[in-house]
Amino acid sequence: MKSNKSPLLLWVLLVSLFLIALNSTVQADLQNIGKSYVNSEVFKANMDTFYQNIGPTTLNPINMEEAEKTIPVAKSEIEAHRNRFGTMSEQISNIQDQYVDRIADAKESKNEELKAVLIKERDTKLDDIRQNFESDEHVEAKIRTKKAAMLKGYLNENLRLEIDEFPVFYELVDTKTGEKFSYGDMFSHAAYKKVFDGGNGYLKASSIPVDRDLTFMRDDEIELTRDDMLSISNPTRTFEGKVIVSKDALKDGLLSHQIKQYNQDRYFTFVLWLVGAIALAVVFTKLQFKKGWVTENDWAIKYSHLKIDMKVGLLGVSTIAMYAVLNIVSNRFRYFYFINVSAWVMNIIQFGFLLLFLLAVVFQLVNFIERLRIKGMLEKDIADSYTVSFFKAFHDMFLKKSIGVQTFILLIGFFLAGIGFVVVFLMPVSLILYIPAVLFLGLPALYMLVKRSAYLNRIIVATEAMAAGRLHEEIKVEGKSPLAEHANNLNNLREGVHVSMTEQAKSERLKTELITNVSHDLRTPLTSIITYTDLLKKEDITAEERTKYVDILDKKSQRLKTLIEDLFEVSKMASGNLELNKQRVDMTQLLQQALAEHEEEISKSGLDFRVNFPESALVAYVDGKRWWRVLDNLIVNAIKYTLPGTRVYITLRKVGDTAEFIVKNVTKYELGENTDELFERFKRADTSRHTDGSGLGLAIAQSIVDLHNGNMKIEVDGDLFKVTVVVAVV
Repeated sequence: MKSNKSPLLLWVLLVSLFLIALNSTVQADLQNIGKSYVNSEVFKANMDTFYQNIGPTTLNPINMEEAEKTIPVAKSEIEAHRNRFGTMSEQISNIQDQYVDRIADAKESKNEELKAVLIKERDTKLDDIRQNFESDEHVEAKIRTKKAAMLKGYLNENLRLEIDEFPVFYELVDTKTGEKFSYGDMFSHAAYKKVFDGGNGYLKASSIPVDRDLTFMRDDEIELTRDDMLSISNPTRTFEGKVIVSKDALKDGLLSHQIKQYNQDRYFTFVLWLVGAIALAVVFTKLQFKKGWVTENDWAIKYSHLKIDMKVGLLGVSTIAMYAVLNIVSNRFRYFYFINVSAWVMNIIQFGFLLLFLLAVVFQLVNFIERLRIKGMLEKDIADSYTVSFFKAFHDMFLKKSIGVQTFILLIGFFLAGIGFVVVFLMPVSLILYIPAVLFLGLPALYMLVKRSAYLNRIIVATEAMAAGRLHEEIKVEGKSPLAEHANNLNNLREGVHVSMTEQAKSERLKTELITNVSHDLRTPLTSIITYTDLLKKEDITAEERTKYVDILDKKSQRLKTLIEDLFEVSKMASGNLELNKQRVDMTQLLQQALAEHEEEISKSGLDFRVNFPESALVAYVDGKRWWRVLDNLIVNAIKYTLPGTRVYITLRKVGDTAEFIVKNVTKYELGENTDELFERFKRADTSRHTDGSGLGLAIAQSIVDLHNGNMKIEVDGDLFKVTVVVAVV
């Protein structure tokens, strides 16, 4: 929404006029309001200056002849004057160099008179230099003469000028000596009159100005200090009498101009009061402020996106700028009657800046306050501020303390180096300390910074290569710094990514094999079922053939059922949806039951089972039904895949706090070296898949053992196959 800007601009204009009136009134001395010029603080200040100056210039002046003899000269001043242009030999050599060409030119032009003058002038300067180094009294006299000249010039050119410009009549008598001083017609009509006596106080006349800044009383080598003046000043004299300023003096000259300016200041102050009062009345009646003027525009939306500390900073800058421009404009408005056209143009420009800064302050204040009224907004804005972010970042900089400390030291070092450069620029003598600091502190720090930055860049480049999939190159680990530690972590990550990619490729391969094997193992019995079902549909088959086909269908159906049940069970285990019903189970008894279940199959297999188990009970806290499945799968696996005519060793024993179940046999099929694949689903030793089984036996056993927090491992040594299952006992 875009708001009408005209009321806001008019409101800012009126407030600016009020502020100018208020500030101008404060700048104009309020004690002068309602007073005549002779009763004003301005006139009083002029009279105080007169009373200070009349002592040194008229009533109690310093004797200049005596001053030239007694002005103190310090030893340091003598040495400074003597060595101002170098040593004696350097000064003499310099003077001779200045005149050698000029004398030679005069000699060449045969101007003997000029030659004689130049030689005399040179010899005089050389003689003065020699006397400077031979006699302290000679230098002291020169300095004292200069100081006396400075004092005389100050009294005559400054104080006397101020006395003469201010038309004051006086008649004063020294209370001790009776010496009388008078000036002007004391019978004139007085606009101002002050009497000095015992009741009103005497006039104290000092030989030096009181409360005057004398620091300007110096040249390149000589300084006349207040202490110098005090040492030659006269004792303070006390006067009685009276001082007047006549009414005629107020009509002409300097005072008339000051009175005119003073009265115009007062009148204009009253005008400003009136304008300010009218502006304030309009603001509170006809043009009351509406916050919508500044909150319902595009700028307000943009301003709301700024951070709170930036808002505070901008508000502070705008307020300071507004106050500074307000003081300038208010002061210039008081003296509008002395301003020419070009100055008025400058006033208008400055007034425009005042409006701009006031508008900025009002805009920011209103939007800032409105935002703070929203509950919880202040806390949110502070949390999102640059300041809080900086302190968080500063804290995080020290997550690795060594990096944080080193970075902080470097920052401090470069900051001090910058300050040192400025100090050297201002004080070249500090190079004595600055150069060693640069050589032994700055350059090593710079070397370390460049070296670490280069190493960091190499790590970044190597990381980019890793992100692009190029994992063959290892990042070089240099030293024991945090960057080296980071490089080592990246190398570990690279290795982990490489292993992960290998596992992913293996997983994709196994997934393909799984689909192929599942398709084959499901299709085989299903095909037989379809085939023999079609045969049963024929009417010409015999009862014997029908019975045979039904037996085959039953066998293939059971095979398909077993395959699907195993597939569902291993899927449930993999998804974690299988619940265990744990209880105390005698592992020895469970093994005996499993072997008894397969006694007929063992006897038909032609295998020699050698079983070894403890005589006493070996109790574990397991799900008996699931653990029986583990034993059953391993026994069935041994029966199916053991080389006929060989032995199968089954051992159950207690090892520490665990029960260890071991099955060892010689396989009828070549297994290869990758035993991990035997745990994969649908993986068989019979790769041609001529034997019965789902290929899920070991995978199911592994899942059940894992659910019991046990351990199952397979070892293959040639054709020797060994399975070890370990579970905790109670």
